[in-house]
Amino acid sequence: MAKTRVAIIGAGKVGATFAYGLLMSGVANEIVLIDSNRAKAEGEVMDLEHAQAFAPPTRIAVGEYGDCADASVIVVTAGGGRQPGDSRLDLLKKNHDLLAEIIASIVRHNPRGVILIATNPVDVLTYAALQLSGLPAERVIGSGTILDTARFRTLLSQHFDVDTHSVHAHIIGEHGDSEVPVWSQANIAGINFAEFCQLHGVPGATLGEIFIRTRDAGAAVIQRKGATYYGIAASLVQIVAAIVRDQNTVLSVSSLVRDYYGINDVCLSLPTVLNRSGVKEVLPLRLSEDEIGKLRHSAEVLRTSIAALAGRKSAAAGD
Repeated sequence: MAKTRVAIIGAGKVGATFAYGLLMSGVANEIVLIDSNRAKAEGEVMDLEHAQAFAPPTRIAVGEYGDCADASVIVVTAGGGRQPGDSRLDLLKKNHDLLAEIIASIVRHNPRGVILIATNPVDVLTYAALQLSGLPAERVIGSGTILDTARFRTLLSQHFDVDTHSVHAHIIGEHGDSEVPVWSQANIAGINFAEFCQLHGVPGATLGEIFIRTRDAGAAVIQRKGATYYGIAASLVQIVAAIVRDQNTVLSVSSLVRDYYGINDVCLSLPTVLNRSGVKEVLPLRLSEDEIGKLRHSAEVLRTSIAALAGRKSAAAGD
């Protein structure tokens, strides 16, 4: 069997949980865990090794950046997490400098793999990783709104009392406060929500509240337990599986946008076909005028953060 190596940068809660999910999934037969705190990485690998008897055959090891060579996907989870009251954009300044060091080390050893960014604020840092790496845009991806979309579908499935897999709905734009629910295309087995509500006597007035709960779900979890990691870890497994298995799976991930309803030169989430090459295609959703306006606003929110980051770097260069 061909070797499929996945390198994980960061052995914190998200990185370690993702490593466990990846181990149990059998998606990769080699997992390398890299962290500046080598003892922490060693402890996580030892713990994961104790689960190997219950998982598909997989080699898991502590590594250095040189071990990113030959990795099909390098997943970056390292960085500071959100604290109660933080927005994802509050993390920008403290995580960008770390990302710059990480990307330089990755590209030095592996200029051919796909880089997947999970560190927040994910859209701005995905854009920064693209600029820092010099790689083709198709091979630099952010986890984006894949988790928001999963939360959205879960809450809708609970509301309509149907299996989550039967709910088709997307959250697009920023992974954050300006994210956009695509109500115009949302459906259950091809039946739009308004019609489903009428057919089954389900109240539809609370749908707006469901979006608010979706948008604020991360903050709600952080308030109660200090961090989120199960959902994003499972999301990362799905993204990596789509890439290494060449699945052409449609997932809501963040990548460079080119002329999408007039939006350019920003990374945000849209339904995207993923395969071995990374981004194969960004699907053209038929959005309502209201949704187009909200998506453009989301892009401007992100562009403002990108500009602020560029201004910070220019000021630092002048010191």
